[in-house]
Amino acid sequence: MVREPVIKGDDEPEDDFSGGAVGWDSSYLADDAEYDDVLRPQRLSEVVGQRQVVERLQVILDATRKRNEPLGHLLLDGPPGLGKTTLASVLPKELGTELQITSGPSLSAPKDLLPYLTNASHGSFLFIDEIHRLPATVEEFIYPAMEDFRVDITLGDGINARTVNMKLQKFTLIGATTRSGMLTAPLRDRFVRREHLDFYDDDELVEIVRRNSIKLRTQISDDAAFEIARRSRGTPRKANNLLRWARDFATSKADGHITNEVVAKAFEMLEIDHLGLERQDRRYLETLVKTFSGGPAGVQALGHSLNIPADTLEDEVEPFLLRCGFIQRSPRGRIVTMAALEHLKLTFPEAG
Repeated sequence: MVREPVIKGDDEPEDDFSGGAVGWDSSYLADDAEYDDVLRPQRLSEVVGQRQVVERLQVILDATRKRNEPLGHLLLDGPPGLGKTTLASVLPKELGTELQITSGPSLSAPKDLLPYLTNASHGSFLFIDEIHRLPATVEEFIYPAMEDFRVDITLGDGINARTVNMKLQKFTLIGATTRSGMLTAPLRDRFVRREHLDFYDDDELVEIVRRNSIKLRTQISDDAAFEIARRSRGTPRKANNLLRWARDFATSKADGHITNEVVAKAFEMLEIDHLGLERQDRRYLETLVKTFSGGPAGVQALGHSLNIPADTLEDEVEPFLLRCGFIQRSPRGRIVTMAALEHLKLTFPEAG
């Protein structure tokens, strides 16, 4: 749903400034409806990266147009920030149909899902984010809707209860999940297509940064775009966040142009190194080396030493360190690798 402005000032600028050291571009207000989706691709041809996934989606879209029938149910899985919601919003635009959006945690009972099903028009899309968090009762309620496009509604209680069968328009369900292993087999098997999104390489992220800098009306050099891309951990959402920070820093501390020197100073202030390691990541590695002599060390002990909950370490810090090959998980605990020591220029403490 498009975000509506809640509070607006009474003294908005009357003149349309085009930029510069002072002034405000009133044609690009933060409360503008275009601002929410300005960085999101609007067509499948505009999607950068995930080429094999995009090509397969293009095939099923072409087949759907030729047969003039709804698209089959689609499951998108992968780490957060890789474009699952983007693909789900692009597909309805390609077919010229409607899109309804909800999430698994917000559907606590079948009655919460029923309005979305009954309001679905022929060929429209229903996108359920974090679908692995659907309650069991809602999941079972959606089975006949996915297979037979009907829902069974029970009216009354006891011996006076009766079941009403309601036919639905043929729609397409798109489910997105970051934890595909938590999906039950009956739900997973009801999706006609399943696509896994993987991390992006630096070249793809550079292209995303270049395109989005144009949409943000910011000039950026090629070197600066690469510096942002390689700190983005292979994730477009992270790249967009870093681009916004670099734009703010360039506007505040420079002439508004994002150059290599501006990016270096911006990320030095943000404490992000050239590999994308943040201050908390480096603290984790330094504690593992200096306090636990490189490991093995249990995550609970690391959490107490860093004063960070263990689940935060497992969910936020360790996945990227494992991808970089900076730590290893063993039955006895976490172990630092030589690659991490070389990156941080550390050595193991002397014995005794």
